[in-house]
Amino acid sequence: MSEKVEIVDVSAENIRDFGFCGFKRITQEGYRRKTAWLKKRFAEGMKFKVLHTRDEGTVGFIEYIPGRYAWRPIEAPQYMVIHCIMIHRKKYKGKGYGSQLLEHCIRDTRRARLAGVAVVTSGGTWMAGSTLFAKNGFECVDTAPPSFELMVKKLRKAPSPKFKGGWEKRLRTYGSGLVIIRSDQCPCIANCTTGIVEACGELGVPAKIVELKNYRQAQNAPSAYGIFNIVYNGKVIADHPIGKRRFGNIMKKISQRR
Repeated sequence: MSEKVEIVDVSAENIRDFGFCGFKRITQEGYRRKTAWLKKRFAEGMKFKVLHTRDEGTVGFIEYIPGRYAWRPIEAPQYMVIHCIMIHRKKYKGKGYGSQLLEHCIRDTRRARLAGVAVVTSGGTWMAGSTLFAKNGFECVDTAPPSFELMVKKLRKAPSPKFKGGWEKRLRTYGSGLVIIRSDQCPCIANCTTGIVEACGELGVPAKIVELKNYRQAQNAPSAYGIFNIVYNGKVIADHPIGKRRFGNIMKKISQRR
């Protein structure tokens, strides 16, 4: 590894020294919420490691946690589960840093004596795709609509993890109207929620916000992404964070179909 780039373990003690997803100021609501969320997760075995450069600060990261405490609707008690992995500066992509972050996760998984590493990927936007994981020996063991895959790298023989499923049953618990299901796992969600609530006010659509406050609630989310969903009249209309304009376009299309 270049002397100018290092992988740093983030803890409750040094968390304010590093940014994530481009968020690095205490004045940002998403940064404050994510920081508080991480501090609670460290007690559950969360690992958050940043790819740090002397000149540009944080340029990437990986976040993972023992499957029992995963904020994804999966059953993976014997596995380490990656929530996120990202290289968010273009000049550092394609240089093997993603694989190095994965190797740190695999080493920690061995130390924890878990059966392997699992991750939810998506063929759509927002989440990591399958390419990096397939390159590093991960295989797909389950799928969920519309384009989610549960990928696994096994370190020893064990039952494969799986999605919890039952999506339609869970959706029925939210009833009619518009429901924003959100958490603080992603720092982008705070701004997205604000924009969507503003759009709802302009459209005259009442919005209910459901906060996911622990891993059990996240594991029972109505879509495979888990930590953010918009449900309208019993259907998921967004299974990842979106902005105000995108939400407005979705609602416009729904209105035109009536």
